[in-house]
Amino acid sequence: MEVRHLDGVDDVREVERVNVLAWREAYDEILPDAVLNDRSFDTSDAVVEDRLAEFRDDHNRFLVAVDASDTVRGYIYLRWGEDAKEFVDEDEVGLKEIYIDPNYWGNGIGTTLLEHGFDLVPEHIEAVKLEMLSGNVVGERFYEARGFTPIATGEVEISDSTFPTIVYELQL
Repeated sequence: MEVRHLDGVDDVREVERVNVLAWREAYDEILPDAVLNDRSFDTSDAVVEDRLAEFRDDHNRFLVAVDASDTVRGYIYLRWGEDAKEFVDEDEVGLKEIYIDPNYWGNGIGTTLLEHGFDLVPEHIEAVKLEMLSGNVVGERFYEARGFTPIATGEVEISDSTFPTIVYELQL
């Protein structure tokens, strides 16, 4: 598995595919079917171009893991500074997204992406924080096995409904 920066519209389409697959698997019993089924593999060219522009702005904060055929099997998206969520302080980085194709869960891709992602953060960063949906057992196991600890709860709005979340932190 190679880890590299995002490179063009094909990568964005693959990232979107991984995102949809991971959401449908990880949140199957957490989110309503209507929400999960609303996420589409058929992303319009305009949306792909917009996402590519967004990711290009954050080029140094977005990595993909690709297999020998250069197919994206997972990705990580980090944010810090003004781009981070409100619960992320100036000396912290926010793990905005990390998703792995469910067919590749348990193969070390997530851990590899975390390691490479942590190499991108500025030296003054002291911790990583993330927020995930409560009840995501796969996510809980993954983060806790890598030293993240739950530090707070919250909620997020998805499709006009509110769902509970957990905020995790890892001291670097």
